[in-house]
Amino acid sequence: MAIETGEINALLGHGTDLTGKLTFEGTVRIDGRFHGEVYTNDVLIIGEGAEVHAEIDVGTLIVKGGVVVGNIRAREAVEIHAPGRVLGDIASPSLFVGKGVVFDGRCQMRGDDGENACRPEGPGAEVVAADPVPPGMPAPTASVEGSMPPRAPYSSAPPMPVAAVPPPPAALQAWPPVQIVPPVHAGKRR
Repeated sequence: MAIETGEINALLGHGTDLTGKLTFEGTVRIDGRFHGEVYTNDVLIIGEGAEVHAEIDVGTLIVKGGVVVGNIRAREAVEIHAPGRVLGDIASPSLFVGKGVVFDGRCQMRGDDGENACRPEGPGAEVVAADPVPPGMPAPTASVEGSMPPRAPYSSAPPMPVAAVPPPPAALQAWPPVQIVPPVHAGKRR
């Protein structure tokens, strides 16, 4: 994935050390050090060797290398290419993370309306219990106030005799869940 950036309007080259608030139109590339805040509706490119410690609010962010420390909000897209490193949260409707990239933070993907695409009044996601539930047991549910009807209480009917319960299908995993990982011998490293 590569976004066309067009002509670069400004360059903070290697050896540059700038602190402050950066606002601009068009495309700006940072190859030096920057500390502060960045605001634009256009494109910011972080080049190899750059060190950016900033809160970033842009149209599009492209990290071609270097380190970005701080939260990122992009209205269009974020691209992170190796050997780039991003340490902070990202909010963007489109995200590309290349192989070899370091990303340490949270990511929030937003819909076209700028709102969180997973809000309670939208389509619900599957509820996953914090503790695994053995096969055959009802899973607990969680709800966001107003988003799901209350759960019916458990039935007071007597339990079924053990003989009436069919055996689980062979495809079910043993309880508790077990993952078998084959050993890797020192001579067979990939």
